[in-house]
Amino acid sequence: MSIVSDLVSRPGVIAAGEYSYRGDRFTFKGNLTEEWARMASIMCRATLMGASMQGRMVARVAGDGVGLSPVRGWLVTGPSYTLCIVANVFCMLDNGNASKNGIMAELMERLADAPVDLV
Repeated sequence: MSIVSDLVSRPGVIAAGEYSYRGDRFTFKGNLTEEWARMASIMCRATLMGASMQGRMVARVAGDGVGLSPVRGWLVTGPSYTLCIVANVFCMLDNGNASKNGIMAELMERLADAPVDLV
């Protein structure tokens, strides 16, 4: 089973998907419309690029030992929902029914070997 299929089967996961680093393709499963998934993939790519730039800036100032570069992913959480991104995979969660730590641990483990030089 693909990582997207595995994530969508977990409790509290609203949707999961993958996007290309070029920003021209995406796939998803779950409770999103095609347009929302497209917008999510664009936003995830843009935010990952920004976080990667910031990680490189911190590494230049503070030294590579800081551990923020290369950026592997990011997470944003609100009162009801969370968006988790590692490499080029995104996962939207319902905070009341999902385990953020469990999802992030799975993403980090399964995408540990994903290239980080694509951004």
